[in-house]
Amino acid sequence: TSGSEDEATPGTTAAAAAAAAEKREERLRKFRELHMKRNEARKLNHLEVVEEDRRLKLPANWEAKKARLEWQLKVEEQKKECAARGEDYERVRLLEISAEDAERWERKKKRKNPDLGFSDYAAAQLRQYRRLTQQIKPDLEQYEKLKEQYGEALYPTSDSLFHGTHVPSKEGVDRMVADLEKQIEKREKYSRRRPYNDDADIDYINERNAKFNKKAERFYGKYTAEIKQNLERGTAV
Repeated sequence: TSGSEDEATPGTTAAAAAAAAEKREERLRKFRELHMKRNEARKLNHLEVVEEDRRLKLPANWEAKKARLEWQLKVEEQKKECAARGEDYERVRLLEISAEDAERWERKKKRKNPDLGFSDYAAAQLRQYRRLTQQIKPDLEQYEKLKEQYGEALYPTSDSLFHGTHVPSKEGVDRMVADLEKQIEKREKYSRRRPYNDDADIDYINERNAKFNKKAERFYGKYTAEIKQNLERGTAV
């Protein structure tokens, strides 16, 4: 029995040593893999930091400008391709647009408010001029008659001597008078809004308190009207 134990001991020791070596090699392999992943992550982080620094140094609207430039280059290429094939680019572009997209763009165009508010008197006058000219409905028949009657004199230049020869029709004068009266009537409906009423009672201590009092009056004024009248007359109980 002692001889068999002596024979089994070296074999068991060798197997344990081989298992320990294999386990150590597996740990070293995992360590090398983790070391490589750490170096790769370090490189990626460095590249991301450099890219972020580059993006921060760019203008605020650089992404929008870049997208627009790419779109313009794409449009130019499509135009060249259409010209090479002998096709009209606008027609090809419209054929590629679906009915749903066209309807959505049309609704968006209608919702857009062209009036951006008051900037200066010149811009306000220009908007008024454009609004009035868009309402004009020219009489093409009368225009053709005048063109046949006066010829080149219908378009006078600085060298022309036909000033004062054209007399407007009665219908045109009446239309102009009606439009002026309509403008006057519309202007009379507007008045300058005053932020404060000098004759009103002062029942507030600051602007915030004044807004609060207005809200309270709007919601509860009908319930407190009698109480206020009694307080003003001095007959409150």
